[in-house]
Amino acid sequence: MKIVRVAATPLNVPITVDLVGLRRETALSVCLTEIETDTGIIGHGMTAITEEEVIAAIVREVAAPALLGADPLRTEQLWERLYWLLSPRGQTGYASHAIAALDIALWDIKAQALGLPLWRLLGGARARVPVYATFGFGFFERDQLAEAARLWVARGFRRLKMTVGNHALARRDEPRPLDEVIDEDIRRVAAVRDAVGPEVQLYVDANCGLDLFHAARLARAIEDMDITFFEEPITQNDVPSMVELKRRTRIPLAAGQNEGLAFRFRDLLAQRAADVLQPNVAISGGFSQCVKIAGLAQAFNVPIDNGGAWPFHNMHLHAGLANGGLVEYHYVAVLVLMQIFDGLPEPADGWLDLPDTPGLGFAPNAARVRELAKLPTSHGKGKA
Repeated sequence: MKIVRVAATPLNVPITVDLVGLRRETALSVCLTEIETDTGIIGHGMTAITEEEVIAAIVREVAAPALLGADPLRTEQLWERLYWLLSPRGQTGYASHAIAALDIALWDIKAQALGLPLWRLLGGARARVPVYATFGFGFFERDQLAEAARLWVARGFRRLKMTVGNHALARRDEPRPLDEVIDEDIRRVAAVRDAVGPEVQLYVDANCGLDLFHAARLARAIEDMDITFFEEPITQNDVPSMVELKRRTRIPLAAGQNEGLAFRFRDLLAQRAADVLQPNVAISGGFSQCVKIAGLAQAFNVPIDNGGAWPFHNMHLHAGLANGGLVEYHYVAVLVLMQIFDGLPEPADGWLDLPDTPGLGFAPNAARVRELAKLPTSHGKGKA
């Protein structure tokens, strides 16, 4: 079997959030990849939370020539080839995003060729995975946030995540004093906890948007609200600051969803900077790299969960591995995926059942992708 075509499609997908009296138009970007073999098998991959046009250019102009003619089943060989081509001096960023998008497609091919669902090829540890709903975005007013939390509990979710920090460091030019952002976050977390009661697990996520001082202040203020973990509280996932924050709070810390390569997770583990690691197959170098990151975490007896969205790709990792954990059902990201892919599973009572179809078990709808590709792209996208 040989690779005969490598393609990339940048998309900026418009979505409408229409919940609890709020209607908001927004968009998220993704870059789809497609690898075709001389046997007719086609693998699909993707990455996101980056500049989709940059990734597409990397795939088309740099990576594709290195993959054409290669055996797609030799995923380890090709991952190493892409690493030395795109990040020979340890770069992460765009390089690891591009590697992730291509590696997912290669594993999709491998699983199809072997007639196995991808999660079984990765180890087949379990046929269903627990999910948590990321529902609580900064564009909700406080009362809407509480109402949205009740709505997701009514839909069967017992694990909920909301954002805090409101990208405070990135938006200091507005200006918005960080103390005021934290004060409102404290009120918002309290409103959600009051709305859902003590039986629902509640997670908060600062999207790397705070410094140590303000992250610690927020953590201390919400400790008694029974927060299951505080995700990416500090800019850059700065390891020394994460270690110090752990010393200052009882809330477990989670990190890693946007880290590109295994050495960054090694540093978090070696310094005991995070209680939960969050590799993301669409960002952290694909399945090939995330399996190794999961092995590192297992050696340190640190759990892994999916952070950074894209649940239908990440569910295969967490179903495949014995130490797999939670999968993030990120509401806005799911709205994006529903426009792109056919055959996506739906969660029930807080669980996702894995498909039995060979490969990923779902594929892009070609007609809808063509329509989405006609829309103008944008820049500077992140997680909603």
